[in-house]
Amino acid sequence: MISSSGMEIPKDLRDRINRETRIVVITGAGISAESGVPTFRGKDGLWRRFRAEELATPYAFKRDPKLVWEWYDWRRGIIARAEPNPGHLAIAEMEMVFPNFHLITQNVDGLHRRAGNQKVIEIHGNLWMLRCTREGTVRENYEVPLKEIPPRCQCGALLRPHVVWFGESLNPEDLKRSLALLERCEVLLVVGTSAVVQPVASFPWMAKEKGAFLIEVNPEPTPLSPLVDLSLRGKAGEVLPELLQELKGALD
Repeated sequence: MISSSGMEIPKDLRDRINRETRIVVITGAGISAESGVPTFRGKDGLWRRFRAEELATPYAFKRDPKLVWEWYDWRRGIIARAEPNPGHLAIAEMEMVFPNFHLITQNVDGLHRRAGNQKVIEIHGNLWMLRCTREGTVRENYEVPLKEIPPRCQCGALLRPHVVWFGESLNPEDLKRSLALLERCEVLLVVGTSAVVQPVASFPWMAKEKGAFLIEVNPEPTPLSPLVDLSLRGKAGEVLPELLQELKGALD
């Protein structure tokens, strides 16, 4: 492990870095937590004594769509006040520096897009997008608070958050694109994720099998830690700007 203080990347990573290096970044809730977005874990995951696992499900929505939407309206209000942190901004700059950069995020808050990332797969969806439960059409909605709870489509059907709930499968196209990126990536950076939510938790293993150099940025060890080539212990907002400067320095 190399400390984020006085960071110096190892030679085998430096040797891989050039303008054409295929870099993939995977982010989880940890990076958004640094912007004040509550996570699903611990006391921050509770709302009116409900756990996220009790609300973010198709069954909960069918049983009480108003309750589920009140929770999402609360979350959207918090996220609307949040700002991308230096970790988000460093990842956005990576996209500008490395043409073959791609981002896969498990976060549904849209902060990476607000930071400037365009080549991003929001593999668990985006809570600023609403989907018609009848027609399947998707539209943006940035109302805070929502004018109507639960919101309805023009066709009269209920709208739901365009996110992947517990018990649902990932969007097949997003999964296909992600797997294709992992197949070819040369450097994989895993940031702020507990590495337990499948199938994304298995992505680093797939990339490692194909020869990728794995970097983990997390304040604490995770189940992924024994696998990686470089562990950087610290907050994303502190570690990533330093790592970005090291990667840019390797281009000189």
